[in-house]
Formats: sequence, C-alpha cells, structure tokens
Amino acid sequence: MGKRISLARRLTASIHHLDAEDLQDDVERLNCRAMQTLERGSYATVAGRVRSVVYTPTEHLPLLTAELFDGSAAIELVWLGQRRIAGIEPGRRLIARGRVGVHDGKLAIYNPWYELVGAA
Repeated sequence: MGKRISLARRLTASIHHLDAEDLQDDVERLNCRAMQTLERGSYATVAGRVRSVVYTPTEHLPLLTAELFDGSAAIELVWLGQRRIAGIEPGRRLIARGRVGVHDGKLAIYNPWYELVGAA
C-alpha cells in the first residue's frame, strides 16, 4: 500500500502534486523504474498514466505516439505502422516495457510491450 498522506497535506497540496505522488507510489508498488532514472540504451519496465496520444500519418509509415507520465518524468511510447491501439488513450494507466531510445529528442520506447492497468 502507498504512503499515507495526512489530511492537512491533502487539503493544502495541489491536485497535480497529489496525483504525481500517487503515480510514483504505483511505480514502486508495480516494481517499475522511475522515468527520471532512465537512460538511452537501457531496458526498462515503466508504469504511469497516458497524458496524450498523437497519430502522425506519413507517406511511408504511420506513427502513433503516447506520452506516459509517472509523476517524476515522461517518456514517449512509439508504435510504428499503427493508426490506433484500443485502450491507448489519455488518462489510461499502463505498464510498458522495452529498450529506451530517442524520438524527436525525447526518451522513447519503440513498439513497447504494454499492459493496461485498472479501469479507463
């Protein structure tokens, strides 16, 4: 179970800060790596909430990207050749695993293994 937060803390902290703390608790509970510790070339399992999903049509290969945030940092999940993936939508929590690379100057995992966590 995550850390207990006092009532006074819940009343004075911002919703975004409390949400980030909840996401970081999930990272620990699910035995995943905090995104702020990731390095290019490492193999990692990460958990977080999808903040955005973008479909980019191109002449040769469609690209679907989702920004995953864990309360400490974000990483791009990039699927090549996909227009849409059921369940990959903003607000959804998931676990993703793969080799960390770079996409448009940001850390990314290409074609990650993923598992949807909890309800949408």
